[in-house]
Amino acid sequence: MLWLKAFHIIFVVCWFAGLFYLPRILVYFAASEDPATRAQLAVMARRLYRFVTPFMVLAIAFGLAMIAQNHAYYLHAGWLWVKLVGVAFLVGYHIQCGRYVRAVNEDTDSRSHVFYRFFNEVPVLFLFGIVLLAVLKPF
Repeated sequence: MLWLKAFHIIFVVCWFAGLFYLPRILVYFAASEDPATRAQLAVMARRLYRFVTPFMVLAIAFGLAMIAQNHAYYLHAGWLWVKLVGVAFLVGYHIQCGRYVRAVNEDTDSRSHVFYRFFNEVPVLFLFGIVLLAVLKPF
């Protein structure tokens, strides 16, 4: 069980590194007026998205494996259900990042750097909530 938890945490950290940095690349893309810089940032965003997506899958897989190891406890823990809602939202956020990356690479994105600055803060809020739920187990 501890191995599963360790790998779950490792892949969550890796996934979040991508969720924090990918929108930051989009901020720089939207703020740049230089075509060469924008092209390079678009490539960076695409590669980073492809790189961190498996971390999301592995984080979820190890989390589900932990639930399967002690399903009698976890399936009745209210905090876990709230956490899973947060994780589902983050998966949606990740997918939305992919849509923005596609738009940037197709040069059809018209969002401002201000939009992406706000978008960039969303995973921080969910990280706080999810970690507090997992540690404090309030329900």
